[in-house]
Amino acid sequence: MPDMKLPRGVQVFERGWLSSNNILFVGDASCALVDSGYSTHSEQTVELVQSTLGIRSLDLLLNTHLHSDHCGGNAALQHVYPELETLIPPGQAALVSMWDAEALTYLPTGQLCPRFKYDACLLPGTEIPLADVMWQIHAAPGHDPHSVVLFEPSSRTLISADALWEKGFGVVFPELEGESAFSEVAATLDLIDQLDPRWVIPGHGPVFGYRPEVLARSRERLDAFVKDPIRHAHHAAKVLLKFKLLEQQQLPYADFADWAASTRYFQLIRARFFLAIPMVDWIAHLTDELVRSAVARKEGAMVLNA
Repeated sequence: MPDMKLPRGVQVFERGWLSSNNILFVGDASCALVDSGYSTHSEQTVELVQSTLGIRSLDLLLNTHLHSDHCGGNAALQHVYPELETLIPPGQAALVSMWDAEALTYLPTGQLCPRFKYDACLLPGTEIPLADVMWQIHAAPGHDPHSVVLFEPSSRTLISADALWEKGFGVVFPELEGESAFSEVAATLDLIDQLDPRWVIPGHGPVFGYRPEVLARSRERLDAFVKDPIRHAHHAAKVLLKFKLLEQQQLPYADFADWAASTRYFQLIRARFFLAIPMVDWIAHLTDELVRSAVARKEGAMVLNA
């Protein structure tokens, strides 16, 4: 890969998979952060920002979308920086104002997100100055119907959130709820193809140089899910279980299984795709798959992140 050259003033904090990556912009006029990670990592998020900015203030906080791993640190940053202006995609602004944790999916997924406020919206089709450079805001539905991506055309740098990773894309949550969204994933991949980025800053994983085979791999993955939605649902259930293990690190398997059985997203996925399998057997089977894939392990009565 040729030497990476992101726009001036851009610094990427690559986080683990429980938290999204954070992208810090340090400009002459203001400083901004894109995405704030998960709530249990919020102290580290604040430390990363403070250690880089020093005595300077964080002026803007942008969320590409409102999944808990991308906005869970919002409240902590707003507490540390009282003048911080927070911008979110417009689709769920009313839900944030009233704080509907059910509709925002924090309760249904069994994930944490402390209440935060927002000040304005990231409107697709407009631009925003970050580190003294204009970035385009594009709608990127699919993984989340309200998600946006950011693009800087001079350096051809794309902040892709969960619309594109080097080896795929995020779970297509609307499909789990019975809403058609695979076509929106395809349209977002078409948008990225048209933008033709040189560098991609994904929501998870390292920054990478864009190559045609990256998009081709995602299209193949999408085609497989379209042909077999059960495969996608199975994958999504394992992702949600793994997320819980990342959050807790270890817990008794009985508690782990009880949590899954009482979490609405697991009830929803099973009811739509796996109703013939008793819940207790389904959760046990999914957990065993995580163990066989070496991303979890069992020790006696405990299940642990690996």
